[in-house]
Amino acid sequence: MALLKILQYPDKRLHTVAKPIETVTDDIRRLAADMAETMYAAPGVGLAATQVDRHIRMIVIDVSEDKNHLLTLINPVILAKDGEVVHEEGCLSVPGIYEPVTRAEHIKVRALNLDGLTYQFEAEGLLAICVQHEIDHLDGKVFVEYLSRLKQDRIRTKLVKQQRETM
Repeated sequence: MALLKILQYPDKRLHTVAKPIETVTDDIRRLAADMAETMYAAPGVGLAATQVDRHIRMIVIDVSEDKNHLLTLINPVILAKDGEVVHEEGCLSVPGIYEPVTRAEHIKVRALNLDGLTYQFEAEGLLAICVQHEIDHLDGKVFVEYLSRLKQDRIRTKLVKQQRETM
């Protein structure tokens, strides 16, 4: 397994819409393992393939306390959503920034697993928020885009400055 480089906002590649995965191969399973290792090392609770510059529809998530409940979602689709919740979100691609975002409170999701089999589940709480956040990445959207233009501009300026200072 390998740690992957996480793209940092405002990198334009984060706005690429990911393509569906046609077949679950050993390469896809290897990428999922690398993404999980990268997510845990960061540390984070979710990571989309888009964030590691692979523009395919796959995400890994683990919102468990002891980090032993890894979910891999291939070609995830939200089938239903209801309710509304505001939760402070952060993102591995937008380091150090945490802002409140409104999301659906409950969702029903369909995805493929690493064996290529379709499964469905319902989620609420942090898992529902995380799934929606990561699917946004697959659709080329970063959570800061839910914020006002002024906040987006301030965040972009701050992160560009930080990136320059670390080079």
